[in-house]
Amino acid sequence: MPISKTAFTVALVGADGAGKSTIGRRLAATLPLPVTYLYMGDNPAAATDTLPTTRLLRALRRARGARPAPAGGPPDPTRRAAAAAARRNAGTLARAAASARAGVRLANRLAEEWYRQFVAWRHLRRGRVVLFDRHFFADYYAHDIAPADVAGGGDGARPLSERIHGLVLARLYPRPDLVVCLDAPAEVLFARKGEGTVESLERRRREYFAMRDLVTHFVVVDASRPEDEVASDVSALVVDFYRARAGLTGAPGAAAPASATS
Repeated sequence: MPISKTAFTVALVGADGAGKSTIGRRLAATLPLPVTYLYMGDNPAAATDTLPTTRLLRALRRARGARPAPAGGPPDPTRRAAAAAARRNAGTLARAAASARAGVRLANRLAEEWYRQFVAWRHLRRGRVVLFDRHFFADYYAHDIAPADVAGGGDGARPLSERIHGLVLARLYPRPDLVVCLDAPAEVLFARKGEGTVESLERRRREYFAMRDLVTHFVVVDASRPEDEVASDVSALVVDFYRARAGLTGAPGAAAPASATS
């Protein structure tokens, strides 16, 4: 079944505390369009669809006392040098075991990402707008795809599994039709959730802006304002995008909100 031109994907991206999940779930319930909300990050507690193997691997990780994987996005890129040094200093058997675990994680990560993409395609074929909360390409752009001046270390410092993952995301994985970046000063984001640091949140903001030219439609919305205002602006953007694809013109709300910039 061909996908209707009025069925498209929208990704809400932004650093932690920007309100992606709050706005996404709210819009899924209020947009005057057929909408499916789909989480596209690594946090199992937030996942709307996930493979059983992903839950199993996380349970095994907890059972062996390993540090939990970051909720929602990739690891801090600044830890890459320390991780690389640890791999070099490890014994042969330890390096082999670490490589095997990395291979298993990579296989499951790719399977999980493509599984969710197939879920999205299924809803698109039904004529629905798929609203992504996060997106793997946006979240992993700086960590696994971007050159050294963005990622802080470059491809040469990345393990093979991360280079393969980045290659798949960059060359094969579909990108959203519309990306809405919910943005606010790092100090505001930190005050909301108290996670990470102001410095790490500021870096994540820069990382999202660094990939803006790699998607066709990238719009920034000021997320420091009250939730009602942010939701109203994002709703208008999605409806306007729908109307443009449907060839509808001259209707109220056709202009982008003043607080949004492309």
